[in-house]
Amino acid sequence: MNAASTAPLVEVRDLAKTFDVSPPWLNRVVERKPRQFVHAVDGLSFAIERGTTLALVGESGCGKSTVARMLVGLYAPSAGSVHFDGEDSAKALAAPGASVLRRRMQMIFQDPYASLNPRWTVQDIVAEPLHEHGLIESKEAMKARVGELLESVGLAAGDMVKYPHQFSGGQRQRISIARALATQPEFLVCDEPTSALDVSVQAQVLNIMKDLQRAQGLTYLFISHNLAVVRHVSDRVGVMYLGRLVELADKADLFSRPRHPYTRMLLDAIPDIHMTGRERNPVQGEVPNPLDPPSGCSFHPRCPHANDRCQTERPLQFVTGSAMVACHAVQEGRIG
Repeated sequence: MNAASTAPLVEVRDLAKTFDVSPPWLNRVVERKPRQFVHAVDGLSFAIERGTTLALVGESGCGKSTVARMLVGLYAPSAGSVHFDGEDSAKALAAPGASVLRRRMQMIFQDPYASLNPRWTVQDIVAEPLHEHGLIESKEAMKARVGELLESVGLAAGDMVKYPHQFSGGQRQRISIARALATQPEFLVCDEPTSALDVSVQAQVLNIMKDLQRAQGLTYLFISHNLAVVRHVSDRVGVMYLGRLVELADKADLFSRPRHPYTRMLLDAIPDIHMTGRERNPVQGEVPNPLDPPSGCSFHPRCPHANDRCQTERPLQFVTGSAMVACHAVQEGRIG
């Protein structure tokens, strides 16, 4: 096996994204207010091995979806880099041959009710990437390929003549997955693909995604706020809080021995029928205003282990066992 095949497919280094959310210039002059910026993503680093799933979890507003959009090129990073198969994605997507890279990475969006054009038939929707990249020319071959894609996600080839409104939410998300698979990508970014679906339908869609991963060797970045879903699909889990990665570990390690206080709070919030007698510490407080984040460790206002250092000094990431953690209390041994 050569070095290229053993290297991570996706490698993110010090990735950051800042949005200018200032009021219009005249308002700022009249009200004498400075410009305002939100650091949606603040120095993320991680790698995704080929054929595996990395899940990013965290409460709403922590920057997960912004990371997803930067990885597929919908947002340009403010700092840092995304390397795909050893190549800088931002440079490759700006180069003349960008379509080659775009074929290799696709995205599945959160809401199947909003991401499908209601005026197009399923055939038009699934065939759009094939048309866009000029992969298939003849109508007969296009129709056969669309039928194959629909059958690969558990739908019938005959469904291609229907419109999105004729399907349930779970079926619509299967259509979205079929569309994403049309260009035979290697990397799929899944931005909360099941959060808009009923629990029973979620399981069906997740099982389809796992089967497709095994059959086609797909690599996933899976964005979610639902740790129960993450436990079902992921190999490694990254926990985000206010734009930063506070813990990154193998799935089994993270669920059996969470280290960061925020990870522990998230896990305590998961219902578990076998642990009814255990004392729980549900997530306390709310995510701070990203326009005015706390000093030091951004989690310290909600953390039961915070001390003076946590309020003034931003924790750096360090490795403990198989996990990466950013927490003064863990580093100092104040929590086991």
